[in-house]
Amino acid sequence: MARHSAAPPSAGPLIVERIAAAMPTLTPIHRRMAEYVLANLFHAATMRIDELAQAVDTSVATANRFARALGFDGYPALREALVRGFEATLAPVERLRSAQESPASGGELLGASLAQAEVNLQHTRASIDNAAAEAAVEAILAARRVFVIGSGASAFLASLMEHGLLPYHDNVQSLALIGGPTHAARRLFSAGKDDLVIGIAFPRYVDDTIELSRRAASLGARVLALTDSPASPLAQFADLALYIRSERRLAANSDAAVLTVIEALCDAVAHRTKRSVQAATEMTEFVLPWLTPERHAAAPTPAAQSRRAKKTS
Repeated sequence: MARHSAAPPSAGPLIVERIAAAMPTLTPIHRRMAEYVLANLFHAATMRIDELAQAVDTSVATANRFARALGFDGYPALREALVRGFEATLAPVERLRSAQESPASGGELLGASLAQAEVNLQHTRASIDNAAAEAAVEAILAARRVFVIGSGASAFLASLMEHGLLPYHDNVQSLALIGGPTHAARRLFSAGKDDLVIGIAFPRYVDDTIELSRRAASLGARVLALTDSPASPLAQFADLALYIRSERRLAANSDAAVLTVIEALCDAVAHRTKRSVQAATEMTEFVLPWLTPERHAAAPTPAAQSRRAKKTS
């Protein structure tokens, strides 16, 4: 395992300082590499040594000597320093890189992904006790208005939650997708103690979701966090939280367990709402003109069964 010959930088700004300090002593080609790394800090953290060498039009040996000129044992140690501070962001990229280096069949990949989803659900079920679930359902039922916030992939989850709650709550609004964060801020401007904000945030956390939820909390609104752990920035100020495991082998997050919890919350709200059957019936009747009627194939007659048997014999 590569070791640093000196204490390595622990985050992006420190590696920048180290490169800047070394710049006057670097050779022209090493200076060019340093300028490339400084201008593309995140991208450089994702690159293999041959990719960096190609980007700067030099050799792998030169790239390795560049790392040594900065005080590292070699390029792996330099890349390790570059990655620090970007661990959560780069984790899916690194997992995908590793997976591609170990070929597997489509069936094996599918099976591994399904197994991961099953593990996520098992951990999530164990982490959400009855008291936490009951408190979340009560908060939704008691709220004058329910605002659902999500960014990135969680924006689609926010819209699905709005869809699931609409028949059973008079005022549910997804603040995702339409109009962006400024539109969401306008809708939240009048939020207060009788309102509930449901924030959906998973690594890699999006600032819009955190900031909008925080501002709503500062206005007195209650915040229910659907997130991954107590270390989540959303959990730091949320009144209620449901922790959902969302690990995925080759991407940042799996939405399957999150959607399962959302559907479970919607089912629980439906069960507890006094006029839920009437509301569901009225909603179904209203959208009926846009639904395609189900058509069931008629059972084959004995004669048809006989003819089919003769053809296959």
